[in-house]
Amino acid sequence: MIKKTLVVAMALSLSACGPISRMAFSPGPQLATITEQASKLKMLPPPKQPIYAAVYSYQDLTGQYKPSDKVQTLSRSVTQGADTLLVRALQDAGDRSWFRVVERGNLDALLKERQIVTQIRKIYLGEDKVDPKVLPPLLYAGVIFEGGIVGYDSNTRTGGIGARYLGIGGNADYRQDDVTVSLRAVSTRTGEVMANVMVQKSIVSVGIKGGAFRYIALDEILEAEAGITKNEPVTLAVQKAIEKAVYSIVMEGARVGAWGFENPAQANALYKEYTSEKAQVTQRVKSKRARPPSNTGAYRGNVPLARANLWANKKS
Repeated sequence: MIKKTLVVAMALSLSACGPISRMAFSPGPQLATITEQASKLKMLPPPKQPIYAAVYSYQDLTGQYKPSDKVQTLSRSVTQGADTLLVRALQDAGDRSWFRVVERGNLDALLKERQIVTQIRKIYLGEDKVDPKVLPPLLYAGVIFEGGIVGYDSNTRTGGIGARYLGIGGNADYRQDDVTVSLRAVSTRTGEVMANVMVQKSIVSVGIKGGAFRYIALDEILEAEAGITKNEPVTLAVQKAIEKAVYSIVMEGARVGAWGFENPAQANALYKEYTSEKAQVTQRVKSKRARPPSNTGAYRGNVPLARANLWANKKS
């Protein structure tokens, strides 16, 4: 019996080492993940005409630091490069047919480089004015995209399950965080906010753990543990939220007439899907508001409404 128990324990230990060793020797660098939402962006029907767009800044507005139980950390909870993710998502819209993004995030470097070109041609070629064919004017944006990561809520939902019998058992833990991004399109000509959307994305972490703790003899103890944790990357979650925000703002802008599709018939199915999704969100909010509170009904001050009515009837 003791030999069988030891064999089982060794088998469990070796099987647990397999995934760990594979994770330790992970594959080399790869191209960034193409999400399902990015593929949906690429398949958008083309617009009536491309829109020149600029992104000056798209920052983390939460100000939250990554939680740590051991030491103080200066790492942020979410990525600080969300503007790069937004530029990529804008270019993905309609497979680069919707937005032509002009550089504004590091405009100072661009202007300095153009000044270098001007000075070199002036000194070595004697040009008083730069030939516009050599250095054409900068493109300007008709639409400025602004916003940022406006919320990061930790442990919005937690849970777990476990069982143990005679020192042998396991448990599973679940944790959910939520990240919220906001995106708005501003007209350069008038300064009007033409469209504004907000998207929330859940970040899920799951852990599974099992172990055994048994006396196999009076002075011998068998102890074994194995487990694995799967955390959804926060940067990938932010990327998905931004891609969803770009898709939504395209649909919102088309709905209010800020821009339009080249062939409206191709967009009808997308309109229906987007409208249905918005209706479902609205319905969920209404159903939550309609639920009765967990305690006793409606209140008037600190007194239940039914009791207040009873007192009123007695007085009358």
